[in-house]
Amino acid sequence: MKNKKIGMLMGGHNAEHEVSLASGIALAKALRARGYQICEIEVDVDLPAVLLRESIAVAFVALHGRWGEDGCIQGLLETMRIPYTGSGVLASALSMDKVVAKKMFRHQQLPVALDQVVSQSALAGFASHQLPFGLPVVVKPSREGSSVGISIVRKEAELAAALSQAQNLAGDIMIEQYVEGREIQVGVLDDQALGVIEIVPAEEFYDYKAKYQSDGVTQYLYPAPLTAAQTESALALGLAAHRALGCSGVSRVDTLLRPDGDFVLLEVNTIPGMTEASLIPKIAQGVGISFADLAERLLLGAACRA
Repeated sequence: MKNKKIGMLMGGHNAEHEVSLASGIALAKALRARGYQICEIEVDVDLPAVLLRESIAVAFVALHGRWGEDGCIQGLLETMRIPYTGSGVLASALSMDKVVAKKMFRHQQLPVALDQVVSQSALAGFASHQLPFGLPVVVKPSREGSSVGISIVRKEAELAAALSQAQNLAGDIMIEQYVEGREIQVGVLDDQALGVIEIVPAEEFYDYKAKYQSDGVTQYLYPAPLTAAQTESALALGLAAHRALGCSGVSRVDTLLRPDGDFVLLEVNTIPGMTEASLIPKIAQGVGISFADLAERLLLGAACRA
């Protein structure tokens, strides 16, 4: 692999552009220190031409969100027969679409919150009395990452603004019954659940601001302060969710631990943040995998998966 030119694909055109750049720069630095030939590529519409011009033999996909984590880039790389890191086209697409992913989770009898999906065309005049459950609820655009566009609605007067915000983003709108609980996230690597971390967010929940703009107020507790039985349950649920969507390489599985001790599965992130301060590297470090080791392991797992 060290004789091949590796393209670090980062940036992209979505709300997670800056986060993706941070991941790509950190990964490139770590891999260069290991002797790999890294070409950093800020992804734009001319990506196919750039890949050909630079003679990229392997792609490390450090793109988050739409057109990077949703199967689009993976499909392009499959067509160009360039091996790439992470999940394949189908797993990426399934994971990115919250509505479809939840159907897969239910099919596997994994615990998820009640929800109602509202199409963009049916949003006008939508009110909480049309829901099969009451307030509070969580409003989510179905095809965005990093908690972009997510709102907690506790009063009827807040619903219209939350729906309007989500309407400006990708996909149908998922309205979930609000579940009170602790933010518990599981790292999965090469079909093995690595560990569990708890987030104590700076905001009401772990939204974009709490993730990237909290100025150190958001707390990350690793290992998560759980009982042995709770840790085992979280690890099993994380691995089951990863497998339910057919994921490869690394994933971060987001869950909530309810006060009654039961877990609720939220989503699977197939390209989680990958700076040294990100959650997956924190979990990996806890089991003896350095950031450079993690980056190299992901690179060596690159493949065409179609």
